[in-house]
Amino acid sequence: MRTQQTIRRAVSVAGTGYWTGRPVTVEFVPAPAGAGVVFLRTDVAVPVRIPASVDHREEATARTNLASAGVRVQMVEHVLSALAATGVDCCLVRVDAEEMPGLDGSSRAFVEAIDAAGIEPLGAPVEPLVVREPRRVGDDASWVEVLPPRFAGLSVEYELDYGPGPIGRQTLALRVTPESYRSELASARTFISTDEAARLQSSGVAVGVGYGDLVVFGPDGPVGNSLRWPDECVRHKVLDLVGDLALVGRPIHAHVRACRSGHRLNGAMASVLASSFGRRASA
Repeated sequence: MRTQQTIRRAVSVAGTGYWTGRPVTVEFVPAPAGAGVVFLRTDVAVPVRIPASVDHREEATARTNLASAGVRVQMVEHVLSALAATGVDCCLVRVDAEEMPGLDGSSRAFVEAIDAAGIEPLGAPVEPLVVREPRRVGDDASWVEVLPPRFAGLSVEYELDYGPGPIGRQTLALRVTPESYRSELASARTFISTDEAARLQSSGVAVGVGYGDLVVFGPDGPVGNSLRWPDECVRHKVLDLVGDLALVGRPIHAHVRACRSGHRLNGAMASVLASSFGRRASA
């Protein structure tokens, strides 16, 4: 069993938020054992700390948001996914704007920053959340299910089904380790249809986002861009799932199955996990 881990030195990533269009710098700062992952908004009059936990999750469209004391951080799933998958248990995430940078729609830049900083063991034991019996959220059309682990860690089976069209049906089964995450998931990008993109921009959202900032699908496939994998869409869904489940606040040992799940269901499952299996051994 490994100990809790943080990063060896502070590193930063800068970009622009998809939804707000505002520039932002995310700084990852080492934190002590037991601190968990906490966002710190430094751009408000009195800096506000927002723990990355299910207790602070807000419902939002097509992203995961957190809030505390009336202050919000938006689209945190890619940051959390990178931290969880690389084994960073404790980190202060300093941000100078409300929304995390969209970058290329993946978590690759965050992983590269974490790798550049290096991982530092903290000595205190990590206490994983171990699923002991099945739990399920959703309905017949879209759902997430957790089962007891197949090994000491997380594995995922995901089915994506967009029906007829360029995305279609995609499936992925993966044992999520730091190595497999780096090679199979970190570079998988956010995707959207041209119709969805037009609706968002007509409402004044994401007006500065172009075809090179994520994967936009037209009737015949990606527009102004090319896929990194034929099944890049399902890989990104698993990337998001890893980030959303990180709101449990501990490494998860489980086999997770999901079908057409998004941030709302992923967050609901994180809440179920925290309430059903979240008691620590020392409690």
